[in-house]
Amino acid sequence: MSLHLYDTSTRTVREFVPVEPGRVSMYLCGATVQAPPHIGHIRSGVNFDVLRRWLLRQGFDVVFCRNVTDLDDKIIRVAASEGVPWFVVSERNQRAFTWAYDQLGCLPPTVEPRAMGHVPEMVELMRRLMDKGHAYASGGDVYFDVVSYADRYGKLSNQKLENMRAAGDTDTDSLKRDPRDFALWKGAKPGEPTWPTPWGRGRPGWHLECSAMATKYLGGTFDIHGGGVDLIFPHHENEIAQSQAAGDGFARYWLHNGMLKLGGEKMSKSLGNSLLIPDMLRKVRPVELRYYLVAAHYRSAIDYSDEALQEAAAGYRRIEGFVTRAAEVIHDVDAAAPLPQAFVDALDDDLNVSQALAVVHEVVREGNVALAQGNKEQVARLLAETQNMLDVIGLDPRSEQWRTTGDSGLREVVDALVAVALEQRQAARARKDYAAADAIRDQLAAAGIVVEDTPQGPRWELAR
Repeated sequence: MSLHLYDTSTRTVREFVPVEPGRVSMYLCGATVQAPPHIGHIRSGVNFDVLRRWLLRQGFDVVFCRNVTDLDDKIIRVAASEGVPWFVVSERNQRAFTWAYDQLGCLPPTVEPRAMGHVPEMVELMRRLMDKGHAYASGGDVYFDVVSYADRYGKLSNQKLENMRAAGDTDTDSLKRDPRDFALWKGAKPGEPTWPTPWGRGRPGWHLECSAMATKYLGGTFDIHGGGVDLIFPHHENEIAQSQAAGDGFARYWLHNGMLKLGGEKMSKSLGNSLLIPDMLRKVRPVELRYYLVAAHYRSAIDYSDEALQEAAAGYRRIEGFVTRAAEVIHDVDAAAPLPQAFVDALDDDLNVSQALAVVHEVVREGNVALAQGNKEQVARLLAETQNMLDVIGLDPRSEQWRTTGDSGLREVVDALVAVALEQRQAARARKDYAAADAIRDQLAAAGIVVEDTPQGPRWELAR
């Protein structure tokens, strides 16, 4: 079975065939950085990180572009309320997003363009649209003429133009030919940052930037465009319209991840229900939060609860426990060991990570039985399968990522300190001073460290 992905534009699961054999070009709508990230923001980054890892595992050269919207109406409002320049707000929150992506094990993008660094490309795109009769200047603004593209506008979101409401993206609808026209460029206003264009000073509209940056780095036609389902309309619909109207093929597959909700409502700062990443990492480790965010199918909605988060963390620790115990017996893992076919089939079936994790847990159960039976050959095989599967999903507890950041970067320090205490305990037991040995164990337990005596010697883990 080859990789099949659900394409929003056709509303079907399609076989994935890249534009260029052996190479995949992906664009992900990244953060609008008016505020620090909550787990709803980061879910998209984690989901598409798994897709990227799976494509890499299959031998593709992947060019991954994830943009940053570093100026828009929301950023301007936040900056005004704080009495600081817009770039102070965007830079502060951009760093917070980068930190969050790194904490949750997302591979860095091939390129991460910022919108305000690509105004020349946006001006050129507007010029192309005007030349083809799909855009017009009015009162310092530039608008996309949706009626000129009426035969195709609305296909992604499955809407008809006659049923659409006004764009509502400016307070200057009187300048539009049609209230459904959307702003490509917004004329200069007092106190706002502006750039020069042939049609007057101003700043970009939201939709224009992604079309300009995607084609700059991935070409006029590229493979995959991703983002949350909340971006289907108007953002992605408008991207398609302005890019294809200008003559570009644009994205061939459109992938959208489901929303993360709280109490049935979309998570958002305006509703006061944001779960910020630093707050979440006080509840669970970064790797456990990643597990929680990828465990559901990427297209499904997640209704957050602390109970579900803790259940996911416990599920990951069961996997981690097997890997840790098995690694004490097997020191060399075959990184080239084949993946179980059921795991491959799950990911090839529209990136079904939930089913893939079910395969991981089944292999772990077999591995625990093999450990109990002392079957080292079986343990070696199952450990290799487990780690190779976890590597694809970005969850291998023995990877460099989680060895260094799995517990806020302190795991290695704690490990060294516990090792000293365990050596003292072993020495006390050797001289039959069991009271001292028990006292050391009790002191470790009081500090939240559980010690387990195994045939290979004592091992420890943090109490949960």
